[in-house]
Amino acid sequence: MAVAFESVTRIPAHFWLNKQRNYDEYQARARKEATIAEACEWAKCFPYSQMVKLGWIEPVKTPQEKAKVLLSFFQMSSVKAWEDYYINQKLKIAFRISLAHTKDPHSVSAWLRQGELQAAEMKTPDYSEVKLKDLIPLLKSVMIYQPSDFASKVRELCAEVGIKLVYTPCLQKAPVGGSTRWINGTPCIQISGRHKRYDIFWFTLFHEIGHILLHGKKDIFLEDDCHTEDEQKKENEANQFSSHVLLSRADEDEIIRNGVFTPDAIKEYADRFNTHPSVIVGRLQHHKVIPYTKNSDMLLPIDLFR
Repeated sequence: MAVAFESVTRIPAHFWLNKQRNYDEYQARARKEATIAEACEWAKCFPYSQMVKLGWIEPVKTPQEKAKVLLSFFQMSSVKAWEDYYINQKLKIAFRISLAHTKDPHSVSAWLRQGELQAAEMKTPDYSEVKLKDLIPLLKSVMIYQPSDFASKVRELCAEVGIKLVYTPCLQKAPVGGSTRWINGTPCIQISGRHKRYDIFWFTLFHEIGHILLHGKKDIFLEDDCHTEDEQKKENEANQFSSHVLLSRADEDEIIRNGVFTPDAIKEYADRFNTHPSVIVGRLQHHKVIPYTKNSDMLLPIDLFR
């Protein structure tokens, strides 16, 4: 085309080529500026300051800089790409996910993304279902003996069977307890520890393990308050799995029938039924067998990020 112009106008071809190049660059800049302008409004929906404080992203000042940082954090080219991935379920190759019904999809997506980045830094052997099933009694022994480094010990044990376990603090408006998904063929468990209670940590861990053993690789399981009917069914199955591992229904019924809930009795039940006293207290309180004020000093506080 440039050669044709040259023959007609007597103007060298490189002149027209430069014109076209300049025009293409102008168009590209205009598209980029439009993308950033749109992303500025989108970026306001994230708890940027908290993400900076947690070390997830770099501190910047202008709306344009924040938009660029967040797009880079998600490795997305535009807000539409983020929406297609996290809201509209248009990308189902890795796993099915839609945050359309969550209370704050922006914060939840950031929490999930940070967990993905943490998992990418870990190296684990191939996942083994057989080894995971064999690991459950060992995990229970860690729970019972309660070492001071239990959180790192659990992470190491999970890694040995091919599970990436990461701890990610909650973000504002995203009170997620945990999540399970498969990333590049590897199961990943993400726990926030938001309740800061020993018994809830273990319930969440075994709940997520239940998802790995019971449910498909294409789903992402997010422990929040917004589930479809099918999702809730799977959540209930994972709850039942975790409850049984920690304290079977038969053992729980026997404790309730005995009707003695003193601290000494709770400890004896824990020894007898191979569990931790805080699990029994938490279960009895949850089912309103005892008031929330009773034996509450047996509910151990924890902080995964101290």
